[in-house]
Amino acid sequence: MMDSIMDPMRGFGVSATHYLQTNYKGGFFLWVSWASDRRNTFFILFPLLFQLRSSEGIKLIWVAVIGDWLNLVFKWILFEGRPYWWVHETQYYANHTLAPHIEQYPVTCETGPGSPSGHAMGTASVYYTLVTSILAIMTDKKHSSERSTGQSWYLKTILWMAFWGIQACICLSRVFIAAHFPHQVILGVIMGMIVAEAFNRIQWIHGASMKTYLYVTLFLTAAIIGSYLLFRELGVDLLSTAEKAQRWCARAEWIHATTCPFAILTRSTGTLLGLGLGLHSPLYTESERSSALVKALCVITSMGLLHLIDSFKLPPHNNGLFYLLYFCKSAAVPLATVSIIPYCVYSFVLSCTVYIVLIFHTFRYFLGR
Repeated sequence: MMDSIMDPMRGFGVSATHYLQTNYKGGFFLWVSWASDRRNTFFILFPLLFQLRSSEGIKLIWVAVIGDWLNLVFKWILFEGRPYWWVHETQYYANHTLAPHIEQYPVTCETGPGSPSGHAMGTASVYYTLVTSILAIMTDKKHSSERSTGQSWYLKTILWMAFWGIQACICLSRVFIAAHFPHQVILGVIMGMIVAEAFNRIQWIHGASMKTYLYVTLFLTAAIIGSYLLFRELGVDLLSTAEKAQRWCARAEWIHATTCPFAILTRSTGTLLGLGLGLHSPLYTESERSSALVKALCVITSMGLLHLIDSFKLPPHNNGLFYLLYFCKSAAVPLATVSIIPYCVYSFVLSCTVYIVLIFHTFRYFLGR
């Protein structure tokens, strides 16, 4: 009954994909899908925002992690297919000659259910948080006057126009590559904004203890694994979409282990626990007390080191080892960004300052004699 109601909407989505692929080149849309990948949130946006204001960086991680977790939950609840395999299995078309031909790309073959779109939901929540964070930072720096109010209005207008422009491009790109139907990306954007707005009103995350981080991590993990085991006992395989991906993906090498549901869970929980470890590490220091030079050095160093961490390849053939290493890799990103890199940079700058002062006074002493 539900399929008969949704199939016309899915058929429209496949037609939209066919139209975009026929009338537009794929370079831009493929780049947009790559740029909107969640790892760019952790490897690029988080180090920048954390150095601007640590509380906003902490909120960004919570939004990204809980958004990923909720996306996985709703994917399993709705359990809807993706265009690139639905078009081959549906009975909606009278025969397969009437089904529009849609192309596949290296970023098409994600293995989990399709609704809501993880890319759309993730970028909506993250960029919504970025916009509100930037506005909060800029508002605090300005005095309340008619001129500053006018400037704030222009800044707000530009940022929100950019937000909606980016979301439109991301939604079109996900439809273009046949990874999602249009209604899936629209639902993702709406849910992402709800998650971000909810965390704008939650304050306890900024003072959360290490026990809180540990308990939340355990809860998120137990809820997903428990749901999977429960449904499996009831005869429902929540990972059956991986078989569909393997069957209908044009190339086997386009199926990436990091897109499976348990990999997403591993990344989310590892990132959250790594943030907790970083904030409660003895190496952690308040970034707001640092100079602009030190913050810039922290960002540059973070970008370099996190790029090395991102380039570390994991063995997908061994599931147990893959998930363990992926968890550790995910935890290393916020841990290094929050505590290890700033501590090393602060120590380096302090040492250089001390040496420069000593050399200056030594030269001054000998010149004065």
